[in-house]
Amino acid sequence: MPIEVKLAVILAERGVTSRDLAEHVGITEANMSLLRQGKVKGVRFETLEKICEYLECQPGDILRYTPPSS
Repeated sequence: MPIEVKLAVILAERGVTSRDLAEHVGITEANMSLLRQGKVKGVRFETLEKICEYLECQPGDILRYTPPSS
């Protein structure tokens, strides 16, 4: 998939647990785990906004576009 989710890296760099982030965002730990692993097909802007607010980052710090190789 051309969109790479780097949430796990940001969490590790900040020393934040998925549980704490999930609680702040208002989603289940299971959904946070799926998001962290990049196994979701989409994310609401509201959810992305809350994640960025808590982690003090930009959406581009979490999501990265990697063009498919030809």
